[in-house]
Amino acid sequence: MEIKKLYKMKQTQTKKILKKYKDVFEALENYDKTHELPFQRKRIDVTLSVETINKLKKLKEKTGKPISRIIEERV
Repeated sequence: MEIKKLYKMKQTQTKKILKKYKDVFEALENYDKTHELPFQRKRIDVTLSVETINKLKKLKEKTGKPISRIIEERV
């Protein structure tokens, strides 16, 4: 009887932990598949018009944020 009670209690605790930290467990599950964490950053090459680049540079000067951060926030 004690073993069943202990087992049930552990199941309840496990469910609470899984529910509370669901996003963390999902990130780890995704890492197992892709070997990438959601907060990692990657460099990519993008071709933009001169006009767009100039607008981004003005925003950079105005806000003090790097261009990559401005683009990331807008996307």
